[in-house]
Amino acid sequence: MKFGIDRLLSEPELRAALKGKRVALLGHPASVTADLTHSLDALMACDDLNVTAAFGPQHGMRGDLQDNMMESPDFTDPRHGIPVFSLYGEVRRPGGQAMGTFDVLLVDMQDLGCRIYTFVTTLLYVLEESAKHGKAVWVLDRPNPAGRPVEGTTLLPGWESFVGAGPMPMRHGMTLGEMGRWFIDHFKLDVEYRVIEMEGWAPEQGPGFGWPIGERSWINPSPNAANLSMARAYAGTVMLEGTTLSEGRGTTRPLELFGAPDIDARAVIAEMQAFAPEWLRGCVLRDCWFEPTFHKHVHQLCNGVQIHVDDPAYDHAAFKPWRLQALGFKAIRRLYPDYALWRDFPYEYVFDKLAIDVINGGPGLREWVDDPAAATADLEALAGPDEAAWVELRRPYLLY
Repeated sequence: MKFGIDRLLSEPELRAALKGKRVALLGHPASVTADLTHSLDALMACDDLNVTAAFGPQHGMRGDLQDNMMESPDFTDPRHGIPVFSLYGEVRRPGGQAMGTFDVLLVDMQDLGCRIYTFVTTLLYVLEESAKHGKAVWVLDRPNPAGRPVEGTTLLPGWESFVGAGPMPMRHGMTLGEMGRWFIDHFKLDVEYRVIEMEGWAPEQGPGFGWPIGERSWINPSPNAANLSMARAYAGTVMLEGTTLSEGRGTTRPLELFGAPDIDARAVIAEMQAFAPEWLRGCVLRDCWFEPTFHKHVHQLCNGVQIHVDDPAYDHAAFKPWRLQALGFKAIRRLYPDYALWRDFPYEYVFDKLAIDVINGGPGLREWVDDPAAATADLEALAGPDEAAWVELRRPYLLY
């Protein structure tokens, strides 16, 4: 198959529309071609393109910053001598000086298919600013490695943030190119927009179900997005960032596991199996031990649960990471009623709400976990209608 960047490089007729234009790239470490050349280097090597600037999202163009609210500076690219503007530093949106450096912005970012992954919000912001400044945006499309399934509640009005760009569920099942089409329609943006579509993407086809296993190398789009297993689990495990539980930062399997020094992982798994076995389908849970080298519970031995989605038991259609992680929280709450589960700290520059609620775009999931009387049907009643509505709403914007 071909990603959008590979088509742009191999098809001169696509580049012809950029003749005489100043071009900028919005990218990160996973912005690479089929032969693993970074997209900026590949575009700079095209004699018929005038690349004048670049932009980096959260974690930076080089992907060197680890965590929430760690900002990247602007810099001059040492190889090409062009400015690289940070969209996660002093600003989240490109200002007038940065917008004045280009005519067409090429967006080439590997995404994870999750509302909270901030590249989605950065896409919205550059679309909005491009509409204001009369600039064009092209998305060089890439796979959604989590595929087409939809899961989670819709972000509520008033809960918009850098991890909540608009009213979509946690796991949206769209590519960035498709999401841009929805953004433009939903927010009524007057902007020149084009998607350079992939060739041969088959999101319903195994074994990758969204990611072309055996055809493309996985490159971390952010420091803790280490592999396809993380991408599959992320729509659930990202919620751990709003808790006191370790999500595995400081280990080799971040966002594929959860744990703490003071829980019994086997008891947690048993409680999950007893409370909602239907939410455990499609994966295998394994109790494990780990000691984070940094972040939460640093240098403490933690008992935890690892979510395995890379073996023959994996069932893409059945696997529900958001429900599975909600179930993990519920099991801990049932086993340890007074456990200090929710982490109270600023999350993506929101200071007046609990992080778990910012992550979920509302308090519904936390309230379900904390309610001793709440059953699986109650969470299904919250999420099910939102999921069904999104499946229909997104349909006109899908390209594959």
